[in-house]
Amino acid sequence: MINPYNQTKDSCNLCNEFARILGADILSSTKDLCVVTFTRDIKAEILCRPTHSPLALNALFSFESMDCKGKTLNLGETVILQEEINCFISVLRENNIIVTALHNHWLFENPRLMYIHFESIDEPLDFARKVAEALRVLRSK
Repeated sequence: MINPYNQTKDSCNLCNEFARILGADILSSTKDLCVVTFTRDIKAEILCRPTHSPLALNALFSFESMDCKGKTLNLGETVILQEEINCFISVLRENNIIVTALHNHWLFENPRLMYIHFESIDEPLDFARKVAEALRVLRSK
């Protein structure tokens, strides 16, 4: 575990490992915040036009606000297909990750794209491992 009082030196390594576990790329990494992302491989259309937009197809994860025990505020959001929802939520809940929202962003899309948001207070790499377990549900489809 990193020394929470010496975050500057270890923040980059921690963010890199967080991204690696999630199969993601670093979007932003500072002393106090790590944000990573990847694009889901979903063939989708909005208004009968193909979309590859990160607004429609990305997954985002972050950690910040480390306490003296090395626990952080961990947040996640991903696009999800209707048939993936129940299994994905089950894995998150089994891992004590709070599901905070499930909703759509777009109208007239095909397939139906939903978005799920979730959160926890946990060590960031533990959060990443738990979410990676849930992501296997999505990546196996």
